[in-house]
Amino acid sequence: MITLHYFPSNASFAPHILLRELGVPFELQWVDRTQGAHKSPQYLKLNPNGLIPVLVDGDLVLYETAAILLHLADTHPQAGLAPALGTPERALLYKWLFWLSNTMQATMITYFYPDRSVEAGNAAGAAQVKACAQARLDECFGQLDQLLAGHGGPWLLGAHYGIADPLAFMLCRWSRGFVGSAPARDYPHIGPYLQRMLQRPAVKQAIEVEKLPPPLV
Repeated sequence: MITLHYFPSNASFAPHILLRELGVPFELQWVDRTQGAHKSPQYLKLNPNGLIPVLVDGDLVLYETAAILLHLADTHPQAGLAPALGTPERALLYKWLFWLSNTMQATMITYFYPDRSVEAGNAAGAAQVKACAQARLDECFGQLDQLLAGHGGPWLLGAHYGIADPLAFMLCRWSRGFVGSAPARDYPHIGPYLQRMLQRPAVKQAIEVEKLPPPLV
């Protein structure tokens, strides 16, 4: 049995959506980060970084969201949610999956937790870090919008829905409360893309189970 350790609207949201897309049996294990459960000795045995999510698949314990998405695609190839190994399409998937994780998500973390990048009590420094991160995220959303405009397909990488879509959707919805710059939903091509994502049954199910409040994007 696959178990996903999760907290609502955290980075576990993308693999949660993917598991529902795959339609395979799995269990959700609540990690109450409001009570510090992600820093407990028990959880740190699964992920010494104290971050969510963790996927347990038999004897395999896996963290890092992009790695979990790739693992699920590779162990369920019949779903067709990732291009074949060794193809140019697979290489493009790697590029965008890692860009979403290493550039966009990392910048999101800096935006939401700017105090981690400055000395304790340096409010002015934290504000500057946050502003720089927000400017970088504006560029990231611009790139995504150009990607969608360039190929004209309904999904992130073109005609076929794949494992990059739940990750892109998750990150874009994190911008829903932005003040001072446009959230992802306001971009001309991202906005309709997010609405298409919201119509997918797996996305609807994950939102319902995690009890996510509006606005959803």
